[in-house]
Amino acid sequence: MPEPTHTDAARRPPLAGKAALITGAARRVGAVIARTLHAAGASVVLHYHSSAEEAAALARELNGLRPDSATLASCDLLASTAVTQLAHTAVAAFGSLDILVNNASSFYPTPLGEIGEDQWNDLIGTNLKAPLFLAQAAAPALRERGGLIVNLTDIHGMRPLRRHPVYCIAKAGLIMLTKSLARELGPQVRVNAIAPGPVMWPESGVDAALREQIIARTALKRIGSAEDVARAVLFFAAEAPFVTGQILAVDGGRSIGW
Repeated sequence: MPEPTHTDAARRPPLAGKAALITGAARRVGAVIARTLHAAGASVVLHYHSSAEEAAALARELNGLRPDSATLASCDLLASTAVTQLAHTAVAAFGSLDILVNNASSFYPTPLGEIGEDQWNDLIGTNLKAPLFLAQAAAPALRERGGLIVNLTDIHGMRPLRRHPVYCIAKAGLIMLTKSLARELGPQVRVNAIAPGPVMWPESGVDAALREQIIARTALKRIGSAEDVARAVLFFAAEAPFVTGQILAVDGGRSIGW
């Protein structure tokens, strides 16, 4: 059998042989991240909670492109014991774990004076508590592989969004968690975060006038796409071996045009 050539190595997908767990992978940004990492050669564990049909459809799509390269994992991220089991399930799926993408998130307004404990538990739970406990459970496997954690935070973790104090607190905490984990898990594991700006409008909709205002205050004068976020995840996974503890704003300049 001939020896591999430099050309063969160049053609090898950058994430070939690697396994990734993406939370909230069934829809929207999470699904695009899953497709992007999969296209780069990774096998993917698609986490979902209530979006079972969408998750199953995505798994069929990816397995149709490359057999046995995508699997499903259902989990309620508000249950700490289930989160720990999710990490074990992800490792067992492909025998190892190289990349953890904490993408799943709850988002809705919590005006001051109307905040209830259930809202606090949900927003803090999905956006901050679950990433912490999932990272903790996945850490041994990630250490073995010199792995990577990418947290999906928000520019509003640095600049508050009116009527959303609990969400902003959670995302601010996720930023600090990213930096803390980078110190705790180095040198074996890199930990970075992406802070999207106006990338996809919320499913609840945004008033047309507010949309125009947001775009006007964004340096690039347009909204971004889920693909913009996914490319940033791929950058951290495939092109940034000396980068850890960093927060990359993918916001078209929104955070400099407030």
